[in-house]
Amino acid sequence: MSEPDLATPFRERAGQALDDRFLQEALTIATTKFITLRREAFDAFPQGEALRDQARAIKEATLQRLDHWLEMLIDNVERRGGHVHYATGADEARRIVLDIARRTGARMAVKSKSMATEEIHLNDALEAAGVTPVETDLGEYIIQLAHERPSHIIAPAIHKTKGQVAELFRRELNRDAAPDPEVLTQIARAELRQKFLQADLGITGANFGVAETGTVVLVTNEGNGRMVTSLPRVHVAVMGVEKVIPSMTDLAVFLAILARSATGQKLSVYTSLVNGPRRGGELEGPEEFHLVLLDNGRIRQIAGPLREALSCLRCGACLNVCPVYRQIGGHAYGYTYPGPIGILLTAMLNGPGSVKDLAHASSLCGACVDACPVRIDIPRMLIELRRELDEQRIAPWPERVVFGAFAWLLQRPALYRLSARLGRLLQRPLARNGRIRRLPLFFGSWTRTRDLPPIAARTFHERWAELEREARR
Repeated sequence: MSEPDLATPFRERAGQALDDRFLQEALTIATTKFITLRREAFDAFPQGEALRDQARAIKEATLQRLDHWLEMLIDNVERRGGHVHYATGADEARRIVLDIARRTGARMAVKSKSMATEEIHLNDALEAAGVTPVETDLGEYIIQLAHERPSHIIAPAIHKTKGQVAELFRRELNRDAAPDPEVLTQIARAELRQKFLQADLGITGANFGVAETGTVVLVTNEGNGRMVTSLPRVHVAVMGVEKVIPSMTDLAVFLAILARSATGQKLSVYTSLVNGPRRGGELEGPEEFHLVLLDNGRIRQIAGPLREALSCLRCGACLNVCPVYRQIGGHAYGYTYPGPIGILLTAMLNGPGSVKDLAHASSLCGACVDACPVRIDIPRMLIELRRELDEQRIAPWPERVVFGAFAWLLQRPALYRLSARLGRLLQRPLARNGRIRRLPLFFGSWTRTRDLPPIAARTFHERWAELEREARR
């Protein structure tokens, strides 16, 4: 899978998504279902709100001593016979995995769902090195066949309808099938079963790394995760450094809210606790276990403006409720991580310049904060990003000029009142039936997809002054 085409402007990518009726159908069905399931799950779980606060506190406390907990995790993984590698960036992470593959003679790698490996574009590197990567999560398998990237954090093929998947299987696997999820799943299972037995290398991500025990935790809804971690000779887990948590007690808190936030389940179907390689007397498990701790810009943000985003559990709840994501889907964002949290993660990994358009792809409605299991204040950080773009002069110059002039005007009350009176005169040719539907010049971008209300006949300040005069009579 190649790098996304970022040469196409975001506005154009979003427009193409809005015109795709299949995408609109798939997004509406899936996100509405996720929203309903999450709401029902928390309505029936009175402890949920308190656990969300507790989970947020655990994340914050862990970040304050991240070096301590990472050192403990490393010590305990190695004590259990595993190997730990530290990657400062995507290039180093890819090199570590490829070195393991070469040393062990791997020719095929089966993969469980992992956004971290998507982040470092591992599949492309494996293919270039002569190692065939096979995605075994059903959604990831579908988009691998389609040569696409995930469009959702937990539901990578959310943008495809059942009919599109059936057609994909007919074209790529030469298998005719009805557009029925159960039938399509059976086909994928039959195709993948032999791959598990042939693979030399199993690659996963990690939802959590428990420092006190050296345990890597995988939360999945399909049995493929356990096949990937137990059948191949070598297991490699790629984990962002922020995924470490102190204890099993803390893990219980996160497991209680993660599945509810993601899919509305009380608990995911499979919660796998990986404790290193197979030891003497054990019948299954890999001969070697490697944990790759991925920084890739995360450590820098501990003291940065995006620190709060490091608490993200990758549940996807903010995507499901976001009015922008629900209209344009994940691919329009152009990077690995879509949705409102994806904008922050993209800025973290690629710098604020990478989101000069995406930083404005939010209504700032706050629905994401309400849905987030650890209450990440995404709107606040998006506003901070917009401010940073302005200060670094990354935002387009017309935008900087307009907002700079507006800020200057707001600091001068007399001129502001005068501008209101002038605005009423200037808007007369443009206002029709209580709406301004088109503005001239580059201001037209504001009215391309929205109407604007005209300047009121009386400002609040003018009305307030009248009320004060009436009160004194």
